[in-house]
Amino acid sequence: MKSAYDEAVRLLPSKTAAALGERFKAAEEFRLRAGRYPSALIGGREEVIADKAVTCDDIACVLEKATNASLHSVWQDMSRGFISCGFGLRIGVCGTGVISSGKLTGLRDISSVSIRIPKQTTECGGEILKKLCTAKDNVLIISPPGGGKTTFLRECIRVISSSGVRVAVCDERSELAAVFRGVPQFDIGPVSDVMSDIPKSEAALMLLRSMNPQVIAMDEISSPEDCLVAASAVGCGVRVIATAHAASVSDLKRRNVYRLLLAQDVFKSIVVIENNAGVRSYRLEMLQ
Repeated sequence: MKSAYDEAVRLLPSKTAAALGERFKAAEEFRLRAGRYPSALIGGREEVIADKAVTCDDIACVLEKATNASLHSVWQDMSRGFISCGFGLRIGVCGTGVISSGKLTGLRDISSVSIRIPKQTTECGGEILKKLCTAKDNVLIISPPGGGKTTFLRECIRVISSSGVRVAVCDERSELAAVFRGVPQFDIGPVSDVMSDIPKSEAALMLLRSMNPQVIAMDEISSPEDCLVAASAVGCGVRVIATAHAASVSDLKRRNVYRLLLAQDVFKSIVVIENNAGVRSYRLEMLQ
């Protein structure tokens, strides 16, 4: 059965794919930067794949494969810095902005891409996961970028849904469920409903109105609008489980965007994910 890794390899230029050895199957990301060597992120560190520099044509080839030669169809996503494709892959893009009427409408002259490879694991969180999934508290999962927040949130969704609790999933970047042609590619449990490729602040309201959820799951709260809709969901009696970028609770408290959530006591349980030499650990902190 084809995996997200297999699909990521398919997107690579043939010369880069041919240079992959067995150790690269543990890759979390493939990165291509024009004029530099291709690399893979493994255990938090980048390793060079081949000593042949990436060309702009190589990058164009990746995007052409990822969009089935329809780059215009993902133009709006490009303006957000990424595009989503099958198997839950997300491709981050860097380039020169295209401005129209004072607004960013897209990117041109793409200079680098990052193919992020999602992985599902049912062996993360341990006792903390069990405790969270049987509790009623709203939960915020934090770590620096690439720390495993999405993986842990996906497992929370699967376990909670498997207990018969209805979970509504706001999957703005198609990483949690990886819905492809209407079918989730990841196991998110039997009673989960997904809104994909819609901003979280809009998707959450749609799910609240239409799906009568008991839990709403949101990945990467990052804007005032996201915070407001999370607080609104809690006000409607719906449990919220979400993720955010922060290295620690003290780091979280310093970030202006999260002050509303903390001031209103939206989240009492904070899961801190730490990565030490590629090994993740999980710690539960309760806010007073």
